Amino acid sequence: MKLIPITRFEIISYTILAFILIIGAYFSFTNDAYFNTVYAAEDGLAESATAVVLFAISVLTSIRLFKLWASKKGLWKFGMIVLILVFIFGAGEEISWGQRIFNVESSEYFLENNAQGETNLHNMVVNGKKVNKIVFSQILTLVLVIYLLIVPFLYRKLQWVRTFLNQFSVPVATWSQVIAFLSLTAIITIMPSSRKWELYELGFGIIFFLIVYNPFNKAAVYNK
Repeated sequence: MKLIPITRFEIISYTILAFILIIGAYFSFTNDAYFNTVYAAEDGLAESATAVVLFAISVLTSIRLFKLWASKKGLWKFGMIVLILVFIFGAGEEISWGQRIFNVESSEYFLENNAQGETNLHNMVVNGKKVNKIVFSQILTLVLVIYLLIVPFLYRKLQWVRTFLNQFSVPVATWSQVIAFLSLTAIITIMPSSRKWELYELGFGIIFFLIVYNPFNKAAVYNK
């Protein structure tokens, strides 16, 4: 399988992401209050941008699903539909399903059981523990490590892994995308600000969009 070259769009995206991180790191180290209350504020530009990127992934995947529907098998379609639903869910959660956009009050249940009184699942509190910490942090971290560090290696080495992932239309990261994710993680980790994870989510969204846009197995997954 041929190596997938870095596209012009990817270069532009990496440049934008680097700019966002450099500015973020500057404020995180020099003006923590500004970083937390403005640059990465709750319901701020970073959160909104993350939701847009996640929704864009679902749109891109939907377009490909529509175009290739007639030529692909059921497992491939299933994988694409799951991917679409996952990122629609992610986008919706990021903006609390439009709660503040449409000025909708949370129900009594969410006011009592959500750490921020919002209509979403990732801030829910169950038995005194935040779902965000258990599911969206610990479990998601494990999934990302497997997907971005282990899967790309196995895909390149084992035929049965290639066959399985291609059947379910799972996009596999290129090495440049893996390096971008590791760089993002390293930069975010050293930032002292408490709301640095908002930038991490945005960065992850951008990188995953690029993985879906131009995966290592693009020819195997997205060709008729």
